Amino acid sequence: MGKNRKLVLENGKVFEGYGFGGTKEVINELVFNTSVVGYQEILSDPKNYKKVMCLTYPVIGNYGLNDTDFESKGLTVSGLIVREYNDIPSNFRFTYELSEVMSENDIPGIYDVDTREITRLVREQGVMKAMICDIAKPVDEALKEINEYVVSEKVVDEVSSKKVWYSRTTNPLYTVVAIDCGIKKSLVKILNTIGCNVVVVPNSITKEQILKYKPNGLLISDGPGNPEKSTEVVELINEMKGVVPICGIGFGMSLVGLAYGAKVIKQKVGHNGSNYPVKDIKTGKIEITVQNDLYSIEDASLKETSLKVTHVNVIDNKVKGVFDKANNVIAIEYNLAMEECNENPFLVKFLDLMKKAGRNK
Repeated sequence: MGKNRKLVLENGKVFEGYGFGGTKEVINELVFNTSVVGYQEILSDPKNYKKVMCLTYPVIGNYGLNDTDFESKGLTVSGLIVREYNDIPSNFRFTYELSEVMSENDIPGIYDVDTREITRLVREQGVMKAMICDIAKPVDEALKEINEYVVSEKVVDEVSSKKVWYSRTTNPLYTVVAIDCGIKKSLVKILNTIGCNVVVVPNSITKEQILKYKPNGLLISDGPGNPEKSTEVVELINEMKGVVPICGIGFGMSLVGLAYGAKVIKQKVGHNGSNYPVKDIKTGKIEITVQNDLYSIEDASLKETSLKVTHVNVIDNKVKGVFDKANNVIAIEYNLAMEECNENPFLVKFLDLMKKAGRNK
């Protein structure tokens, strides 16, 4: 069987390969992720909504998918690019083959292409649009459609929950209202693990509606798209500052920055992987983090705000954590891991802020 599908990049580069999963044609922004494991979490992360995802690890599909590791209700990406696809999973937890779930959701994949070259192109030239299509489609026709395609910058409304839902834990210490800008299931589990009942609410919620839940803290979740388009959440943060402790994660940190008057910029490539070193400025300790961001706070713009930098990326010195002591606002631009949640300094700080705020009421 010959190659039957191709990947066409906005810069005119073409990669021919074999198709798996869905069969439809897709166009969207191309991003990559360098993580060695966790493809189920990556492909179901609301942060990656509608992205054409290139995974740099060479073999994908070899441990299948299971019912518990989805970060949302299903896969969120538009398309998938891998070097080698393995459809014979070997894992006692697996319940589905990756291609099976992709076919059910009509998400196209392509394999037997040079993912290293694709990644280098994105690193050197920046994030670009890409199309996965049938190999017979003329390249000039594909490029015309790619150039005409407009990538949506406000997709938070599409991934945010349309109704309130709860995740409770035994012997809760606090109640946290989480603004769903594209919240991951693992983050809700982490909050439960550290003793928090979680009320997940739509991104359109108001201050008055939040206060009805009598929260000890407010969390602004990670999510996709351009933070500058989420003006309603930015306004909400300003209304809630000083009322209850606020915690921002990923996209949520950018929204916190905007609420304080900082600027947010789109990076050339962003940070997408599981091995980024972040330094705690106060302690000097280095934490190896998972990051998935395309937009970030412009470092210089923070000088005009009351936010203090707490964490920086060791590789490029980008700001990865901020804190406003006066209003109990804390934020980071990286993901939290379940296995270390009880000892994570950021979560310990958030719990401490809620404890002190409760004492002062």
